Amino acid sequence: MSININEIPEGGRGLKLMWQLADELSYIRTDGSRNCLVIRKNYEQSPGAPPKSEKGNVLEMLMECFYHWKWFKECDRKLGTTPPIKKIRLQVKSDLSALTEVLQWYDRLSHLPIPKLVWWKCQLALAEGFTNAVRHAHRGMPLETPIQLEVRVFKEQLEIKIWDYGQPFDFDTKVKAIQEREEINCLESEGLISDGATILG
Repeated sequence: MSININEIPEGGRGLKLMWQLADELSYIRTDGSRNCLVIRKNYEQSPGAPPKSEKGNVLEMLMECFYHWKWFKECDRKLGTTPPIKKIRLQVKSDLSALTEVLQWYDRLSHLPIPKLVWWKCQLALAEGFTNAVRHAHRGMPLETPIQLEVRVFKEQLEIKIWDYGQPFDFDTKVKAIQEREEINCLESEGLISDGATILG
């Protein structure tokens, strides 16, 4: 498939990149006038010892209780899902300089049995999702406007959630436009479409 990120408007580049990295991508309006970006990446468990659910230290367990607020559960619509191997949460200000903190926070997962390519793709998707929340969703809002992040690692899936307080947008229409453009690029690269006309064999 032909990839040309420069052909889409500035506001769509991050979405297009995340769409290419993720297996599942959704953006929903939640209670409390917030949006939740959900990025999921599936992978096969590498051979070796099966992952174990981690028990954190006392500080980590206290943070778990502290962050056990409603806004972390708003996107959870599935019932009966298996518990994650690891779950981490973070809240930061709407400031691009917080990206360093976000990436250091994500590094806490580097020791888990996640394939490196998947880990890197999810790191890139997390960085892109966070910077989109700062640059677009929270444009014009106070620096103190919080962005909440959560990463859950399952046996064969990594899930990232990012909550923002921006105005909702038509996510499905945007993704559909990206998909249609990719299909056209693919057909053009195969010589099936030229100057807007279909070439028949």
